[in-house]
This record gives sequence, C-alpha cells and structure tokens, in this order.
Amino acid sequence: MKQDILGLNFDNVTMEEALAAAEGFLDGDRAAVVVTPNAEIAYDAAKDAEFCALLNRADLMLPDGAGVVLAAKLRKTPLKGKVAGIDFARNLLSVFARRGTRLYLLGSKPGVAEQAAERMKQENPALQICGCADGYFKDEAAVVQKINEAGAEAVYVCLGAPKQEKFMLDHRDELPTVRLMAGLGGSLDGFAGNVKRAPQWMIRMNLEWFYRLCKEPKRIGRMMRLPKYVIKATGNRQRATGDGE
Repeated sequence: MKQDILGLNFDNVTMEEALAAAEGFLDGDRAAVVVTPNAEIAYDAAKDAEFCALLNRADLMLPDGAGVVLAAKLRKTPLKGKVAGIDFARNLLSVFARRGTRLYLLGSKPGVAEQAAERMKQENPALQICGCADGYFKDEAAVVQKINEAGAEAVYVCLGAPKQEKFMLDHRDELPTVRLMAGLGGSLDGFAGNVKRAPQWMIRMNLEWFYRLCKEPKRIGRMMRLPKYVIKATGNRQRATGDGE
C-alpha cells in the first residue's frame, strides 16, 4: 500500500516486508529500482515536480528517516515505521549470500567501494561481489558496460540524489542480468567504516540526525530541511482539510 506524502508515494512497509519485496524482485524479469528518500530529499522533491515524478517511477520507495515518518503521522497517513536505506542494504546482504546473487557496488570516492566490499564479505563470507566502481565518472555508458561485463544481478548505487535515481531509471533497461538496483546515498562510506553511525539507543529514539549534526556541524544548512519538510507537510494537510481556516 502506498502513502502519498507531499507528492511522493512511499511504500507503507516494515523492514521485513521491504526485504520480502526485494527478494521478489530478484525473481523478476527486469531491473527493479528501490529509492530511499529521507526528509531532506523529500523536501527537495516537494519543490521540484520533475524530481518528484522521477522518484515515483521507482518500484519500491522506502521512508529513510524519522522526518518522513513524523510528517506522515502529522498528516494522519501514518507509515509502519522508518526503513533506513543502509539497514535495508545490510539486511539484504544475507539474502544475496543465501541466493548466490552477484552484487556490484557503485559510488563514493575511489577505493571506498573496495573497502566496503571487504567488510561486507567479512560479515557474509558467502557473499559474491562481482565488481566495484567509484562515483567519479563522466561516461555513464562505460559504467553500464562494466556492470554488464561483471554479470551483476544487484547493484548498490551510491551517487547521491538525484544523480543515483536518474542513473538507475535511465539505464535499467540496458542491464539485462540485473534484477535489483537500490539508491543508497552515502551508505558505502558507512559500510567501509569511514562514517560511524549513531549508537543504537539514538537510532531507536529517532535521534540519528542529531548525532550526525553533532559530528558534522557544517550539515546544519542541509539539516534545516528536516523541520521545514515537517512544517510543510503539516501546513499542506491543514490547507487540504480546512483545519487551518
């Protein structure tokens, strides 16, 4: 079931349901696309009709962030909960290992994908990572060729929004062996250990954004989109229902 939150059609799923949907895509006959907008991305999409339409073309849209979940609750169209992209991607690794799915890692700075691959395989020895490439490329056709030559069946695309969404949706039909593509922002840095996540208690209390802000104060400008998004979602609902009159 989809929930429309400021124009974005989020899938109302738990983590378990998201993983089941992803495994279903692996049995499909084309490359399915998963997107993971947080409040910052959703706020940008609410102001950019083209970007919003692009995200809505995905096969699965996961609410990556407490801001999206809060906005949905305030609009009285609640979601089952946050499904963080990096957690979704990490949980999928055991699915790939069990099925023998060939995974390709694309994005971040040179060397990061390789570091991430090494750590992923330490946690999942049976995992098959068939290739890696950084996100500093100009020729998209050459990247598509490398993915195809590697025989990839799943691709983690970590180029940042909206570049990663455009890449996936522009090239999905050119990747005959790929069955799942997931846009995951800066997740490769997390897998590589270059960026530490918040303690589990902060994640459970939806304070991961605050932890990142404390670690990277220069993110304050970007972080301000979170309260703006929640306010916009609430105001939009009031106008639609007449509550604000």
